[in-house]
Amino acid sequence: VRWMMYWIVFALFMTAETFTDLLISWLPFYYEVKMAFVIWLLSPYTRGASLLYRRFVHPTLARREKDIDAFLVRARERGYETALSFGKRGLNLAATAAVQAATKSQGALAGRLRSFSMHDLRSLPEQ
Repeated sequence: VRWMMYWIVFALFMTAETFTDLLISWLPFYYEVKMAFVIWLLSPYTRGASLLYRRFVHPTLARREKDIDAFLVRARERGYETALSFGKRGLNLAATAAVQAATKSQGALAGRLRSFSMHDLRSLPEQ
């Protein structure tokens, strides 16, 4: 549980840091403070990640649990519909390509067979 709390808080920190890094990285000792914060999160003595998770992250997730569940249900339904749609498109494209290839190859095959007709064979000089 402790590691789960750490990784959730660390992921949120990295997400926020990705956007704010460009704005505040010019501050003196920025990278040293950032490293100290990560060590504070990770340390079993300070339990910084547990503190932040229990004080901020968990209450926020608990308040929005119904919204998150509804979003996940909608995302699953849309994902299923999208997969079916792409599957149908893929099958249609594959069928069209197979029919076109068969049509083109049939013409090439007929041309080759014509070249081996008896008339063509009789016109060849005898060896």
